[in-house]
Amino acid sequence: MKIPPVKGTRDFYPADMAIRNWIIDGWKRVSIRNGFEEYDGPIFEYLKMYQIKSGEEIVEQLFSLTDRGGRELALRPEITPTLARMVNQQISSLPKPIKWFSVPRLCRAERPQKGRLREFFQWNIDIIGVDNVLADAEVIFCAVDYLQEVGLTPSDIVVKISSRKMLAALLLSIEVPDHELEGLYAILDKRSKVPADVFEEMLAEKLVDENKRKKILELMSVESIEQISKCLELNETAKASVDELNRLFELIGVMGADSFCQFDIGIVRGLAYYTGIVFEIYDKGSELRAIGGGGRYDDLLKQFGGLAIPATGFAMGDCVLGILLEEKGLLQKQLSKPQVDYFVAFTDEQFFENAIGITAKLRRAGLSANFDYKGAKLGKQLKQASEQNAKKCIIIGDEFKKNKLVVKDMATGRQEAVEVDKFFAELTR
Repeated sequence: MKIPPVKGTRDFYPADMAIRNWIIDGWKRVSIRNGFEEYDGPIFEYLKMYQIKSGEEIVEQLFSLTDRGGRELALRPEITPTLARMVNQQISSLPKPIKWFSVPRLCRAERPQKGRLREFFQWNIDIIGVDNVLADAEVIFCAVDYLQEVGLTPSDIVVKISSRKMLAALLLSIEVPDHELEGLYAILDKRSKVPADVFEEMLAEKLVDENKRKKILELMSVESIEQISKCLELNETAKASVDELNRLFELIGVMGADSFCQFDIGIVRGLAYYTGIVFEIYDKGSELRAIGGGGRYDDLLKQFGGLAIPATGFAMGDCVLGILLEEKGLLQKQLSKPQVDYFVAFTDEQFFENAIGITAKLRRAGLSANFDYKGAKLGKQLKQASEQNAKKCIIIGDEFKKNKLVVKDMATGRQEAVEVDKFFAELTR
């Protein structure tokens, strides 16, 4: 009986593993050069932790279990609650600002579809302790820095930016009750994801007042920050939020990432904990799900029993990113072909154990080395060396009786006999 993998999960064969490692290594490299330190946490946490952040409905979206001690646990669907818990535990001793990143394996009990799986890897970066839009700009720049490194350009992707704080102020100015904002955010977040008539129906179910609906539809159709003041009269909070957005775009320009970014009032982010700047990254044609997204969440640590500390961050999953890079032809172009430093061949079975010994010595010297297990003829061994993309091939034969190795450069075909001791004395990684 053949047992298939669980739906929504992936098997990583060596070729797939090479892609996964290439993506994750890039995430880590870019994080470190942008000043972030790596952290991680347990793969399961108390279920209550996710309920605090996202409400009771989160239970249906994750894999939960009750352990033998009767404790309600869950496999982590995200790492931000873990981050909040960890920071709260040592907040007094952690140097500020806190700039951390993580690349966790996450699990969500969702319906698998293109770009969305039940198990995936996610890049998370967060800045905690900076109450300044400069931190938001730095987070956005870090995301763009990685996407540029893998070959994506402004013609491939776009970072759409808005402000939850600004939107809240504008909605309150047209007399949408404060207690209705959270439910309205969830609807506004779907504006670009459903047909216009469906969106208007959803809005009508939420807001009975037709005049308010018209104002919201007019507001959601603006295409620039400047148009907002022409659409609605701004109160002090809205003005401050607009100024903050303008400053964000100025800083992004200073950082040289402005060609990737644009204002989009329709970026709302469905999660309730966002408090300020929010953004999402899409392929330019918006044919895929969001590549990543994030924003400011100044109240989250307080919700987990800590102090009110400003924070901002973002997350990017490997699924949509992998699809986009594949479609753009950037994966195979940049993935290095697997290569070994040396392939150790032998001309006769009598030299088989010598080949094993030389291979082991090369490996102890920090070099990758392989040999033939079956004792095939030399021609077939050289073919194996070529297939494994070996840089050089060591041939052990009659010359070995004179304490010499024949070393062949696989790129040029040139070969020479070198004394064994001299070879290893001059060996460099």
